[in-house]
Amino acid sequence: MTVHPGNLAGRPPLGLKRPKPERGTAAARRHIEAVKQLPCVICGASPVEVHHCYSHRYGSRKRSDFETIPLCVRHHRIGPEAIHQDKAAWEAANGPDTDFLSTVADMLAGDWVNPWRRT
Repeated sequence: MTVHPGNLAGRPPLGLKRPKPERGTAAARRHIEAVKQLPCVICGASPVEVHHCYSHRYGSRKRSDFETIPLCVRHHRIGPEAIHQDKAAWEAANGPDTDFLSTVADMLAGDWVNPWRRT
């Protein structure tokens, strides 16, 4: 989408919907498989589950498969630290899940140093 200089929000014209998020394509499946190989972005644990980011999102439509982060079970689904148990507490402790998308991009590109690696 081209952004008009006067359109600072980068939103489409009124009456036009944003394109549907990319989900289930071959490229999206490859991305999901790559994210599954990464450690948890919160604690560095493995194995991980792939979490579709949903901070700052309104409605029930999931985000694109490219807007995913790796989370261990403890930070994803089960326990008091899980985002799907208590989103407000998780965001208070870690910030919005969307803030980790740039970290995941760095991890996938190999430009990230693992702070949990034992030397």
